[in-house]
Amino acid sequence: MTKPTPYTNIFSNNSFITHYKEADVRIRKMVDEKLKIFAENPFEYGLRNHSLRDEWVGYRSIDITNDYRAIYKEVHEGEERNAYFVALGTHPGLYG
Repeated sequence: MTKPTPYTNIFSNNSFITHYKEADVRIRKMVDEKLKIFAENPFEYGLRNHSLRDEWVGYRSIDITNDYRAIYKEVHEGEERNAYFVALGTHPGLYG
C-alpha cells in the first residue's frame, strides 16, 4: 500500500488558534503531536481521519484524544493540496 501524499500546506484559522490557546497544556501538546503526524501522513491509522456529515459536510476530522477532535477542510488550489484547520474541541462541543 502506498503512503498518502501529505498536504502541500497546513493552515489554521483564528477560531482554531483561539481554541488551541484556551485548551489545557496537555491538549495543546497532543494537538502538536497529532499535527506533526498529520503533516507526514494525514491518514495515519491513529488519527482516525474521516469525512464528516450534516453541518460539517465537506470537512474532515482527526482524533486528538479520545474526546478531542480537530476539523479541517481539504482545498485544492492549482497544483497544491492544502489543509485548513477550522475547529478544535470536544466531540460533544463540536457535534452536539
